[in-house]
Amino acid sequence: MFERPLASILVVEDDPQQIRLYSKALRGYRLVCVANGSAAVQALEEELPDVIILDHVLADGEKGTNFLPKFKEIAAHVPIVIISGTLGVREKLKALQGPSSAHYVLEKPVDIDELEETVREALEKCGLGETVRSLQSLERAEKIDSTEPERRFTERLARQHELLNRLRRTADRANISQLAREFKVSRRTIARDLHDLVNRGQIDSSVLAEASGLD
Repeated sequence: MFERPLASILVVEDDPQQIRLYSKALRGYRLVCVANGSAAVQALEEELPDVIILDHVLADGEKGTNFLPKFKEIAAHVPIVIISGTLGVREKLKALQGPSSAHYVLEKPVDIDELEETVREALEKCGLGETVRSLQSLERAEKIDSTEPERRFTERLARQHELLNRLRRTADRANISQLAREFKVSRRTIARDLHDLVNRGQIDSSVLAEASGLD
């Protein structure tokens, strides 16, 4: 049976009440929860999530924003949502600027609807999608020919990102033939894209089982 892909979220939070709140609000996602930034670094080295939710005040006296450079070093493409009730305006601006910046800062107490919308936007428009847009912009600036390997890599990454977003929005299994027509590629190419997503842990292997006959 086809299972809709569940995006993974690394929650860096030491307050059990906040974790329960996130678990309830984000029940459609796979959450990995750690209590401080040091544990988060270890978790990132083991497996990259799709989104990071980072509290500012953590266990053992750690400050979440101090870990932004390390998070970016390990997982530069993963969008980060900072949650804080203590950051001032200047600190918020600093957290959202520069090479080690987060994507969003949300105030405590967290508005559940705003959190859900922020996570959805981060998944669809930030992260891998943002990386694809940067690569496409660089290709235009460098006038890279469409036949060069770099261009084909970007096209494949963009297609896989769109496939992932579509699969996450529906409980229906992938229709290989229909997707091949829409993307103007072969059915085997779509199957290979799905295989890549499975290998990266972004979708369940049941998708490949369903797609093995190429429709």
